[in-house]
Amino acid sequence: MTKTSINLTRIVARAVKKAQEENTRKGIPNVYCLNGKIVYQLPDGTITEKSPFENK
Repeated sequence: MTKTSINLTRIVARAVKKAQEENTRKGIPNVYCLNGKIVYQLPDGTITEKSPFENK
C-alpha cells in the first residue's frame, strides 16, 4: 500500500466510526452486510436480521 492509500483508509475508517457512534447516540440502527445478509445493530447493541425500519 502507498502512503496515500494508507492515509485515506485511516480517514475513512475514522469517519465511519464517528457516523456509527452518532447513529447510536441518536437511536438510529447501524446497517451492515455480513456473509451476504443484511443485519442491523440496534442502539442497545443487539444484532438482528429483522429490519427495525419496516413499520415506520
